[in-house]
Amino acid sequence: MTSTLAAAPARGGMRGLSALIRAEARLFLRYPGNVFFVVAFPTVLLVGMGYIIPGMREPLTDVPEPWLGMRVIDMFLPVILCVSAATAGLSSMPLVLAGYRETGVLRRLSTTPMRPQGVLLAQMVVQVGAVVAGSFVALLAALLVVGAPGPEAPVLALVAFLLSITAMFSIGLVIAGLAPRASTANGIGMLIYFPMLFFAGLWTPGPLMPDTLKTVASCTPLGAASQAMTAAWFEGDVAWLQLGVMAAWSVVLFTVATKTFRWSR
Repeated sequence: MTSTLAAAPARGGMRGLSALIRAEARLFLRYPGNVFFVVAFPTVLLVGMGYIIPGMREPLTDVPEPWLGMRVIDMFLPVILCVSAATAGLSSMPLVLAGYRETGVLRRLSTTPMRPQGVLLAQMVVQVGAVVAGSFVALLAALLVVGAPGPEAPVLALVAFLLSITAMFSIGLVIAGLAPRASTANGIGMLIYFPMLFFAGLWTPGPLMPDTLKTVASCTPLGAASQAMTAAWFEGDVAWLQLGVMAAWSVVLFTVATKTFRWSR
């Protein structure tokens, strides 16, 4: 069977979806790597950077407003939340879905009332839920343990965060749809993941980036997400360009995924 996501028929396949989501959630929790990197890693990374790296909690004195007096660790909070979405979208989800195709799970499901689309939806629900949970814990740790400031425009920050999830998962679906094996999906995901972290500002937070690098980063999905989140968080501004970039990447890549996703090898 080589039908694509768009062409696959739907025949009462959503029956038992809630049971499938619970089963996928149990499988997700069964693997410590999933729980650590998607749920716990953002908090560990943020708190670890704040308390282990020297100078991260010292106020900045040689930067313009609104960054004057802010700490470097404060600037990393929006970046860390975006990293949470990237970890699930580029690593965890493609690995699972490509593994299901490799082991014939999707092909076998195509002969049952529960169509493979149900697995796809259940997997996305579980992964997005894990991203939201991990980000919520990281946000609480940032506010209560690190003492980072909350967002100037919470709704705008939430919109940027949700768009970042959409963009990351659209890339993950393309990877999952084309990679013949789980190991291949994981390798491709990592090849994209680490450059994305660089453009998101995990090594140099966006406000401290050189202008040329900042411009290039604004055209990448995770760089745009980080910049939109940072603008909403610290300035209360709408980063229209970055929001548009994330929306454009999402539309294009979800369209590609519907054309190229294969349910079997």
